[in-house]
Amino acid sequence: MGVYAVTGSASGMGRAVADKLRAAGHTVIGVDVKEADVVADLSTGSGRQRAVREVLAAADGRLDGAVLAAGLGPGPGKDRPRVIAQVNYFGVVDLLEGWRPALAASASAKVVVFSSNSTTTTPAVPRRTVRALLGGDVDKAVKSVRLFGRGASAIMYAGSKIAVSRWIRRTAVQGDWAGAGIRLNALAPGAIMTPLLEEQLSNPAESKAVRAFPVPVGGFGDAGQLGDWAVFMLSDAADFLCGSVVFVDGGSDAYFRSDAWPRPVPLTRIAPYLFRFLRFRR
Repeated sequence: MGVYAVTGSASGMGRAVADKLRAAGHTVIGVDVKEADVVADLSTGSGRQRAVREVLAAADGRLDGAVLAAGLGPGPGKDRPRVIAQVNYFGVVDLLEGWRPALAASASAKVVVFSSNSTTTTPAVPRRTVRALLGGDVDKAVKSVRLFGRGASAIMYAGSKIAVSRWIRRTAVQGDWAGAGIRLNALAPGAIMTPLLEEQLSNPAESKAVRAFPVPVGGFGDAGQLGDWAVFMLSDAADFLCGSVVFVDGGSDAYFRSDAWPRPVPLTRIAPYLFRFLRFRR
């Protein structure tokens, strides 16, 4: 049996993951703003430091895996874009960087980060928003979405998920991660019936937009289904899974972007491709 840290463990998909892991006999160290083993506000630097410190103490310096499911969706409020960036991006990156030695101590740890299909279905997300987050500059990221007005939080939500997905793919293949036996991957859900979606559906204006969004298989996903996916990605069956972003969204991503991916390496990218090919060392 393993020891796993799960953020967002008090509700939604995080709770579904935590419940399934505990039911299978694993030890779960839940992290949330309330009703968790480690109570921490991931929208603040001090809260993230607390989460790192207390999880490491509870795990006695060794983690068999982690699931980063805590997240904040679009909503009203002038400061909402900033808080979204802090939770959705830094609430993943800061924790994983702090937990990396404990994950490496396992020699075969698995990490699953909850991304979103908003990464590919939200149009007009500024590249500078993503670059600012990847560069660790939250002020610059917030400034980059101001021109969207009331839509700023939705753009920041998508931008934060794009940034964290890119961080995962860049980081997963590095020697300190893949080379240390840590498998880092992401799940990209679509419309899943969670408290966040229920809140949106209770608002007439938002409900109309949510229900009109194309989902080829119809309806909404279930948090338990995503929990099953996460548990699978934590298992030995996922030993060869590294740096992947798996869409579980009822077909929305495929509907909008059927031909966008996979793509061959274009001629303009041959030189950097060969450079990375030749510099790789096992």
